[in-house]
Amino acid sequence: MPRTIFRALVSLKNKRVLLIGGGIVGLATALKLKAREPGCKLTLVEKEDDVGQHQSGHNSGVLHCGLYYKPGSAKARLAVSGIREMVRFCQEHDIPHDVCGKLVVACDEDELARLKKLKERGAENGLKGIEWLEVEAMREIEPHVGGIAALRVPQEGIVDYPRVCATMARLVRESGTKIVTGARLDELLRVAGLWRASTTAGDFEADWIINCAGLYCDRVSQMAGQRREVRVVPFRGEFYKLRKDRQQLVRHLIYPTPDPAFPFLGVHFTRLIGGGIEAGPNAVLAFAREGYRLWHFNPRDLADALSFGGLWRFLIKYPHMAVHELRGSFSKSYFCRNLSKLVPEITPDDLVAGGTGVRAQAMAPEGELVHDFHFVRGDKALHVLNAPSPAATASLAIGAEIAGQILD
Repeated sequence: MPRTIFRALVSLKNKRVLLIGGGIVGLATALKLKAREPGCKLTLVEKEDDVGQHQSGHNSGVLHCGLYYKPGSAKARLAVSGIREMVRFCQEHDIPHDVCGKLVVACDEDELARLKKLKERGAENGLKGIEWLEVEAMREIEPHVGGIAALRVPQEGIVDYPRVCATMARLVRESGTKIVTGARLDELLRVAGLWRASTTAGDFEADWIINCAGLYCDRVSQMAGQRREVRVVPFRGEFYKLRKDRQQLVRHLIYPTPDPAFPFLGVHFTRLIGGGIEAGPNAVLAFAREGYRLWHFNPRDLADALSFGGLWRFLIKYPHMAVHELRGSFSKSYFCRNLSKLVPEITPDDLVAGGTGVRAQAMAPEGELVHDFHFVRGDKALHVLNAPSPAATASLAIGAEIAGQILD
């Protein structure tokens, strides 16, 4: 007689769930979890005085469609579905956005073969409308662009992520979820089958916890009893902006062809949803997890990074990259030299100081970056231990994934 296999679904009805972290992934997770299980008693705690204050509000505002990511990976799958959902969300809630498309440029013959493989990867990931452009066609779109060929990726765009976060927070509150700000987590204990969380805004008890703490996700998982096998290493990304009278050099988004031997994408040009053109970022080790400026220094954060063997193995593996990124941090001329591969007319005088962001990059003990989104299950707990770009674009899809991992 054939066996019947029943799939047990977890019910969170009337269960208390504590969600740690009020960035865009935490907010999206709150929305999706309440949509799936309206009866759960959800509380979101955020250490800052408002939501979306770190990675969610310190990025270039790009809508990433899934071009670069390994086929079959969580990043590829969730970016492709996530951008569609994010665009719909912006349309429904009148959030400024523009699906303006971008060019990915091959600057020389060595990059040409990589660009062709990138086109194949995009098609494999399910992207539509990618075009191969020769010089004349690419300069009809971006008259000042350099290079010998380009891909036009029509699905990419730009958006106002702080507005997205504010809208999500409003909807989360309307769903019956309590958002508590100014609530830095100090301790997590597992007592008699419950989680007890001590924060600067009071103590909370929960049946389940969801860790979306971004820059501090590895420490929160350690508080919850997990081994800290991967560690967040903060990398600061520094941007310039184009002077107002030189913004005509860039119309949309201009990106380089990624080098597989290089762990970061490289500098590029982005049109901002609020106006202006941003150029960057580089990627240098930050001396604090919230180290938005060179002089921002946190002894605990720096000691945590420097005591991690994985960081030293990473630096030994990529010494030229480390020097390259550091030179760009101290020399505008060197930074500009890399930008000029994409737009040859650019000069150091065209660049003025821009913003900065800090990327919460998970790194393995072997010295490799954790490239995919990384979720770890604990005892009535789920930890999001790596959600760098394109997590903002894919946040609604990531939220649905987290809700599904808990409930299914």
